[in-house]
Amino acid sequence: MKPGRKSVKLRTLQNERFRPIEPVSPYAIKDMTLPKRTISIAPMLDWTDRHCRYFHRLISRHTWLYTEMVTTGALLYGDVARHLDFSEEEHPIALQLGGSEPAELAQCARLGEKWGYDEINLNCGCPSERVQKGAFGACLMSESTLVSNCVKAMRDAVSIDVTVKHRIGIDKIESYDFVRDFIGEIADAGCKTFIVHARNAILKGLSPKENREIPPLRYDVVYRLKKDFPGLEILVNGGIETADEVEEHLKHVDGVMIGRAAYHYPYRMAEFDTRFYHDPADIRTPETVVKAMMPYIEKQLTLYGSKGLKMHGITRHMLGLMTGMPGARRFRQILSDPAKLASGNPAVLLEALSAVTF
Repeated sequence: MKPGRKSVKLRTLQNERFRPIEPVSPYAIKDMTLPKRTISIAPMLDWTDRHCRYFHRLISRHTWLYTEMVTTGALLYGDVARHLDFSEEEHPIALQLGGSEPAELAQCARLGEKWGYDEINLNCGCPSERVQKGAFGACLMSESTLVSNCVKAMRDAVSIDVTVKHRIGIDKIESYDFVRDFIGEIADAGCKTFIVHARNAILKGLSPKENREIPPLRYDVVYRLKKDFPGLEILVNGGIETADEVEEHLKHVDGVMIGRAAYHYPYRMAEFDTRFYHDPADIRTPETVVKAMMPYIEKQLTLYGSKGLKMHGITRHMLGLMTGMPGARRFRQILSDPAKLASGNPAVLLEALSAVTF
């Protein structure tokens, strides 16, 4: 691109008025019927914070969004608002809890419902040693009765859905009967929705990253669970990256949860509303999404800048938006440049946008 042309484009963008897309989510309206969990974005530690979720919601109106895992201890003894605050535009949104004490989980579930979450999800799939030391996560799969008690306590405490996310097995236990019986017992406690990561969790010897890559994916196990429990809602998770893959899985299960692919290639979500929720509304362009983030950033820095929020804490989630487009590398460079972001001026997004050729 010629130097003069880029400067003209930037000046043109700066002269435009930027307003949030309204509504970002139709489900921000109280009592609005929630969509099916056909597509959801996985809870990812350090990634799916409220700023990431708002950004994702600008791309898809109907996809379910999940918080990072929040431990019961963090809510019972920490800053509740810091962990639970979210923007109304994020609906439908689920709070994922980590814990194994029924009374504590019930108390935290009540907090989640009070804060306005649409679902409470119990983490029975995280394999990290830190989580295991807290006696929750994937190690709970060996204690189905305890999980049932946890689910029952939460269901008795709230009126919103209580769901469970888990693996298909732990360590060397690869028997289908193991995961079938796990689901069966918890379903008896009233849980109707299970999000199944189609890998075993290796509790010793593998890092969380390795646990997402080394244990083989066994989608057939998840498909079989749906056949054996036709009355339950079964979602599959693990290694799913594209809309075409989603469509193939939906021939066998009720829904698909996507993880890191949604974070690294967020614009892949742009076709979800029309393809899987039959929403005829126009697909939002990457340019529109970037512009819509500007007033959000300005508002968040005004509210939380004195508490340590920096613009990088928001723009870091946007780096993959332009992947595959001419100028994407420069877009990422600008939105991760400490000197440019230090000003706290959302206009830096316009500079990044001017680097991309549409």
